[in-house]
Amino acid sequence: MRGTEFTELSAFAAVASHGSFARAAAQLRVSPAALSQTIRKLEERLGVRLLNRTTRSVAPSEAGARLLARLGPVLGELHAAVADVETFRDRPSGVVRINAVRLAAIRYLGPLLSRFSEQYPDIVLDVVIEDALTDIVAERFDVGIRLGERLAKDMVAVKLSGALTTMVVASPKYLARYGTPKSPHELHRHRCINLRYHATGNIYRWEFERGKKNVEIAVEGPLILDDWDLVLRAALDGIGIAYFIDDRVLRPIERGKLVRILEPWSPTFPGFYIYYPSRRHAPAALRAFIDFIRDHAAS
Repeated sequence: MRGTEFTELSAFAAVASHGSFARAAAQLRVSPAALSQTIRKLEERLGVRLLNRTTRSVAPSEAGARLLARLGPVLGELHAAVADVETFRDRPSGVVRINAVRLAAIRYLGPLLSRFSEQYPDIVLDVVIEDALTDIVAERFDVGIRLGERLAKDMVAVKLSGALTTMVVASPKYLARYGTPKSPHELHRHRCINLRYHATGNIYRWEFERGKKNVEIAVEGPLILDDWDLVLRAALDGIGIAYFIDDRVLRPIERGKLVRILEPWSPTFPGFYIYYPSRRHAPAALRAFIDFIRDHAAS
């Protein structure tokens, strides 16, 4: 059905139902003259009179009554379908699919899930944790959370954190036994705790920077883990040197349980961002989630 046909049929149904051009015009927010012209065009196109008009009344002809009987339920369903879709624009409900790296999920999503669920009980958050760089459009995610340096340029991005500085740490027990490396190249003589990306199976290469020098090192050691909490536990237990890109080690450092090393070589990364493909026609549920996490992430 073309747009003009839908307009003409809706106009006919309104006039036939109200029995009045004036009342139908008020409902449709058009002038009675424009409405009369629309009905005339419809009758000319169909080649049959649909409305019998007198100076005092308007009533469907036999053909008009038959058309109205068939048309009423169809138009009702169409209007109901449109109204149902419009609720997604105004009422926060539905499913929001989120793709996030593990660090971001732990730091930003985990602490907020309870509060968000209480505030928006009709929204379902479908969260997938993935350290691999995922095309959220191709994989049909609504939104992603990642470090700023890994975002595609055509994404709308909202900053969640300040810049992050890498931290290489070891326990006092480990350093007393094996010594303290003075440069990244000395790590080859040390026991390091490797992190494997769960999604890809790749082992993270430690990144260092000092002035114009940039170094990536594949370290070796007694452990390869795919969970940051286990890496932290192993470092605290003195098993080896660990590399972090978040601030979870600040408290153990303050308490003297870990010592920061190679600090002059520690690069800074852009912080975490929440990102999505477009601002246009974003469902109410997605807008609610983005606004909520942006407003509460730093609290």
